[in-house]
Order: sequence, then C-alpha cells, then structure tokens
Amino acid sequence: MLTSTSAPKEWLPVTQIVPPALAATAVATASPPGRRRRGLARRWTGWGFVGPFMLVFALVFLAPIGYSLYLSLFRQQLVGGNAFVGLDNYSRALADPLFWSAVGRVALFLVVQVPIMLGIALLVALAIDSGRLHGSNFFRISIFLPYAVPAVVATLMWGFMYGTRFGLIGNINDAFGISLPNPLSPELVLASIGNIVTWEFVGYNMLIFYSALRVIPHSLYEAAEIDGAGQWRIIRAIKLPAIRGALVIATIFSIIGSFQLFNEPSILQSLAPNAITTSFTPNLYAYSLGFSGQQYNYSATVAIIMGLLTMAIAYVVQLRGMRKES
Repeated sequence: MLTSTSAPKEWLPVTQIVPPALAATAVATASPPGRRRRGLARRWTGWGFVGPFMLVFALVFLAPIGYSLYLSLFRQQLVGGNAFVGLDNYSRALADPLFWSAVGRVALFLVVQVPIMLGIALLVALAIDSGRLHGSNFFRISIFLPYAVPAVVATLMWGFMYGTRFGLIGNINDAFGISLPNPLSPELVLASIGNIVTWEFVGYNMLIFYSALRVIPHSLYEAAEIDGAGQWRIIRAIKLPAIRGALVIATIFSIIGSFQLFNEPSILQSLAPNAITTSFTPNLYAYSLGFSGQQYNYSATVAIIMGLLTMAIAYVVQLRGMRKES
C-alpha cells in the first residue's frame, strides 16, 4: 500500500480561482428563472408604493417650477410676441422698488411677529406640560382650535371685529364715547395682520413644542429634583435644550409662512384699500402682476426670486440650529 509523504493540499476559495464578477454571473445564470423573477418583483415593489406620490409630486410641484423658470426667461412684447430675454426680468426685479418694499414689509413682519408667536406657544406648551395647570386638556384643545379655522374665515372674522363703523371697534367707540385707532389704518394694518396670524398658528406651534416635551424621560426631572433644582432651572437646563430641534423646525415653518403671506392681506384689501396695496407683500405683488396686469413673465420672476430667498434664509436658520444642537 503506497502512502504519500507530501503535505495535504490547501483548497483555495472560489473567489481566488474565479473572478468575483464571473462567479456572480455564473450563480445568477444558474439560479432558476422563477427565483430571478421574484427577486426582480421585490426590487420594483418599493417603486410601486412610491410611484403614485412621485407622479403627483412631479405634476403639482416640479412641473409648475419648471414652467415658471421657462416663463421668467421670456417677455411678452407688442411687436414680436413672446421673446427670449434671458435674465433681463431678474435684473428688472432686483431693481424694482415695489418688490423690495414688499420684501422689507414681510421681513419686518417676520422679525416682530414670529418671536412673539413662538414665545407664546412655548409658554403655553411649558404650562401644559408642567402638570400644575388645572384643566390642561381643555386649554390644549382651546388653544389649538383656531388652527382648525380656515384662514379665509379667520381673516373675515377679525376684519369684522376691526371695523370702526360696523364691527367691535366701532361698537366700543359708540358704547364708551371714545375713539380707538383704526386697526386697518396704514400705520396699524401690518400689526393687525400679525395678530390674526398669531391667533391662527399659536396652537399649531404649541402642539409641536408640547409633543417634543412629552418624549423627555421623566427620570431627568426626578434626578434634577433630587439635586434641588427648581422648575425654572429644569426648564433652562433640561426642557429647552431637549426641544431645540422642535424650535428650529417651528422657526423654519414660520419663516416660510411669513414670506408666503398672502391670504390675510388679500382678503383685508377690500376693507382697507388705502392701507393694503397690490404690492403689499411679494406674493400679493406677483398675483397682481399675473392676474391683473397680465405680466405673467415678470410675475413668475418675482415668485422664483422669493422662493430662492426663502429657501436661503430657511437653510441658514436650519444650519445654525443644527450647529447649536450638535
């Protein structure tokens, strides 16, 4: 019987003998057709769920933006029709005093109204979350209820109360023999609109803050109380840092809403025609240009510039908020 004195051979892995790409192709070729079809079906299952949303998103969001970009590069002329003008519409908008006046107005609205609204919403959320407020469920529903009122209805309701001849202000003047200032005057109309927007969205932002407060572990509160921390110390050291992300989100939403201010001034325009002009806000200016002045190309340009400006400011706020949170 012959015996071999040589060492046993070491078997190399398949990937070292056959190239990986060739081995994968061979395995895929050797797999049954039914298994390949099932794998392909699984691969397209996700797109089947996402497809309807992507289709609607493309039709109602991407397509209007693309069409607006197209319109902004042309100008309707009496001689020659629709002519390509490149970036001339953008140069005109950047030098338009009416446009920058509208931008400055909404910027002032943003600087004043948003901190007041978010501050009230935060105080209400902290009060409800403290557990020391009797009837917290009633207060939570009552404060959130104005958000359920459509903006048109809310503006008409407040416009009636602002009236000096037929509304609440007029009734107070007649009852007490005084003369309160007209909330729809050119000096006070922006503050009156801010009051309407604050009344509408305090409950919405309160719900965002309250939801963020509810996920904070109660063990942190217990540890702070054991260490002798009071309620204000708990708010500063635990609650506010924990909801910084919610504060950033609410701030971004408020910035976008401020630059998109349209419903309230457009509805109050009939009640205060001397105070609210067609260029009161950028969105109202673009709407007036397009549907009243028939300047669709320039209207699309104003809308695109405002979209880019809003996106840039929201991005800066989000970036700063993320840095502080990190």
